Amino acid sequence: MDIYEQIVQLRREGRRGAVATIINVRGSIPSFKTAKMLVRDDGSIVGTIGGGCVESDVWQAAREVMESEKPRTMSFDLNQNPKYDTGLVCGGTLEVFIEPVLPPAVLYLFGSGHVAVNVCQAAAQAGFDVTVIDNGIAQALQERFPAAREFHTCDFDEAMAKLDPNESSYIVIVTRSHRDDMRILRWAVGTRAGYVGMIGSKRKVIEIFKALQSEGLPAHLLDRVHAPIGIDIGAITPEEIAISITAELIAVRRRAGAALPHLSWFKGESHREADRTAQSIDDGDPHS
Repeated sequence: MDIYEQIVQLRREGRRGAVATIINVRGSIPSFKTAKMLVRDDGSIVGTIGGGCVESDVWQAAREVMESEKPRTMSFDLNQNPKYDTGLVCGGTLEVFIEPVLPPAVLYLFGSGHVAVNVCQAAAQAGFDVTVIDNGIAQALQERFPAAREFHTCDFDEAMAKLDPNESSYIVIVTRSHRDDMRILRWAVGTRAGYVGMIGSKRKVIEIFKALQSEGLPAHLLDRVHAPIGIDIGAITPEEIAISITAELIAVRRRAGAALPHLSWFKGESHREADRTAQSIDDGDPHS
């Protein structure tokens, strides 16, 4: 089983993993320099770096690396530590480099207004693969969103029926219509997406949340919604608003908890204030 093909397959499936590579060897070890082992997020492995307690320790470290998303190097002295003496080695030292394998961060961007255009540009520069969803003309959208990887130029309901976001997916809702925002949000909170954000004022968000709850949507599904969307940096222009939204996407991706206040203000608890202009967007606002 080819380890590189398995890495590609893992990323296509939106899954995590970690690759361990022997980068330095002295003396005799039960493997060879550059030997590799892939550890998948379900604990299964492809390849080997020699087996035994060394491989067991590396397997555990690989699980931590894929969780933290930070690489690390491990050193083993097979002469000094008796637990590595399996009778199969003559003694030596080795270093193993473990690096995370992460799925692509896919951003599903609903809407094609001024904010959406700038979010696409900023998010693409930050490493997100952007898919734009709007019922416009394909050629016009491609010209308007040159940084996007993919387009769905159809009715939102038709597009949502085709999409299957996973834990590495991000959904940003910035349409011009409250009605569209609500039906997209209704779908989005039921997906596996790791991030769901919707633009709008607190008043608009509360109205939509209440309407969805009145339909029977469980309140806990709305708890994870980032709305009003974006980190409060006092943004006013569409360009600034896009930066605040992209900053929040990055904070979620990098698990920067300090940048993400609790989202329970809808229940009466404190929450960040909305972007002064972005979060007062209502129907017809040219920024949306």
